[in-house]
Amino acid sequence: MEQRKQGSLGIVIAGLLLGILMASMDNTIVATAMGNIVGELGGLDQFVWVTSAYMVAEMAGMPIFGKLSDMYGRKKFFVFGIIVFMIGSALCGTASSITELAMYRAIQGIGGGALVPIAFTIMFDAVPLQSRGKLGGLFGAVFGLSSIFGPLLGAYITDHIAWEWIFYINLPLGVLAFAMITFFYKESHEHSKQPIDWVGAFTLVGAVICLMFALELGGKQYAWDSSMILGLFAGFAVLAIAFLINETKVEEPIISYSLFKNRLYATSILCALFSGAAFIVASVYIPIFIQGVLGGSATNSGLVLLPMMVGSVVTASLGGFLMTKLPYRNLMIPTLAILVAGTALVATLNSESTRLIVTLYMILIGLGIGASFSVLSNAAIHGLTARQRGTASSTLNFIRSLGMTIGITTFGIIQSHVFTGKLKDFFAPGGAEASGGQMPDGLDFKDPHSLLSPELRAHIPPEILNPITKMLSSSIVYTFAWAIIPAVLALAVAFFMGRQKLDASAEGKEYASGH
Repeated sequence: MEQRKQGSLGIVIAGLLLGILMASMDNTIVATAMGNIVGELGGLDQFVWVTSAYMVAEMAGMPIFGKLSDMYGRKKFFVFGIIVFMIGSALCGTASSITELAMYRAIQGIGGGALVPIAFTIMFDAVPLQSRGKLGGLFGAVFGLSSIFGPLLGAYITDHIAWEWIFYINLPLGVLAFAMITFFYKESHEHSKQPIDWVGAFTLVGAVICLMFALELGGKQYAWDSSMILGLFAGFAVLAIAFLINETKVEEPIISYSLFKNRLYATSILCALFSGAAFIVASVYIPIFIQGVLGGSATNSGLVLLPMMVGSVVTASLGGFLMTKLPYRNLMIPTLAILVAGTALVATLNSESTRLIVTLYMILIGLGIGASFSVLSNAAIHGLTARQRGTASSTLNFIRSLGMTIGITTFGIIQSHVFTGKLKDFFAPGGAEASGGQMPDGLDFKDPHSLLSPELRAHIPPEILNPITKMLSSSIVYTFAWAIIPAVLALAVAFFMGRQKLDASAEGKEYASGH
């Protein structure tokens, strides 16, 4: 009987890992294929929305699904997440424009918003406290592993099959995860039904959407001081304030303020926010740098991301194993210092940089971010009861996604603004003509997605291609320089985490007293 129970638990853990693998792999699989997708669909000025639409939807859903799983049970919402994620994946493969793809990615993101936080919470519920450190390291390492398979799988599929299949690959994985959880996971906790905070849910989602549209549309379709953008920022402010006030009044808030009185929890949340913002910039812009500046294919860009992801697996696994021996703080400080160093180094790249140099810098960033995936997830639920874990885990993932989403949107604005400004100067009267270069018929030199398509790139005259390549390089490097700020803030916050470590006996007492 005990052996059968252990076997079922193993299948459940495999199903949870598969769910995390799908949701986290989907960002990196898209990152390396983005050059080809933009090359076919166009819209380089909008490509960040393919990433940010997924993260906005995922982020908005996380605290809501986390709270619902506390009240009604984990299993049904995890299964719901798998189904929605598969529907979104199937739709993404049919997209005929960058706008359609972003919309379908948002559907995927809703599913991902249920998968990631609930997977961690089910693991915390299902395994003994003594095993949580090792499994926490394993779950954290899956983020890195997904990022290893993501770039390579995405690059291979894009170069040898078609980019649509980077989304269709989720369908068999989703069916497998669905079967593992549906048939083998038996929930043991009683979940009391409480009123759903609908006002909180609507104001939270509305605030996030207003902020993202304001950041994306500002300075492009609309001027920053236009009534549309000012209205969106005003909508964000009003809805955010309404959400914060509402959470103090309702019986079952989506985000519980009482958790933030715990210093370890609050600092873990802030570390996730800032480190996520710094990390996402490298994940998105290094593939663009490789394809647009160094002239590589999707496979090349995937191989350059690979060392970063290997580094993240190493420190995610080490962090999990060392949590019972060292305080969370002592694990986060040195790794975040490496993240700062790696981010500072990628800010020194230029169009003459070798791929070996890029690879070394990416390894550092991977080593710097890995521990945050495993250590912070455990630190955030340190000493909490089962009744609080869903909310705590989902809030951590929500804040991490918030950092990534605001990071990629804000840094995307910086990169686009710098690059567009340089292009305007270059193609002003007397600019491109002064270099003696003329573009071939049928190529729009003002559409820089040509730089990401090897076929189109081959037809651009060197006297035009080389200056534009340097402009793209300098705009990306300038963006990396700004990313140093959140990396430094994450490191600073880690010094305030306190001395707690994963102590099974101590947590067991807290857990018992909480019931």
